[in-house]
Amino acid sequence: MTIHDTRTAVIGGGCFWCLEAVFNRVEGVIRVEPGYAGGHTENPSYKQVCTGQTGHAEVLRITFDTGIIRFAELLDIFFALHDPTTLDRQGHDVGTQYRSVIFCHDAEQADTARAVIARLTADQASAAPIVTRIEGDAHFWPAEDYHVGYYEQNPMQPYCMAVVAPKVAKLRRLFATHVKTEIP
Repeated sequence: MTIHDTRTAVIGGGCFWCLEAVFNRVEGVIRVEPGYAGGHTENPSYKQVCTGQTGHAEVLRITFDTGIIRFAELLDIFFALHDPTTLDRQGHDVGTQYRSVIFCHDAEQADTARAVIARLTADQASAAPIVTRIEGDAHFWPAEDYHVGYYEQNPMQPYCMAVVAPKVAKLRRLFATHVKTEIP
């Protein structure tokens, strides 16, 4: 596979296990790293972030090939596969650590994020207003190793079966042309 131009995106949409499983299956995505961003604690742990006291969100750092998938297309998948209309909440996960957020590396990413939100709003893609935060670049702290590939390692875990698997199925249904033929 020839790699063209690579970029990174840092997004948060609730529990990173869900979106990591989704983006690991997206054509053009080279690497997906779960972690934390947007807080005030140096090198936070999962346990610390779960308290909601560090200010961090559970996020993914996605490295992607712009010759295969554009940032706007990644955001279309992101918005379709989590609930961008609930403030600091995804399902039963509640707190600022589960906020819907896009950490933009530059003005181009911020402009693209605003344009995607405006398009989705105009298309009435959601029943309620999108509350996803668009924030500036933030330091990314990698999550502990046991979070990496969590769904692939634990597909029969009840949370994975009830929450993650339906998101992967939704990706295949809504974005079939963007799904990899092989999962690394």
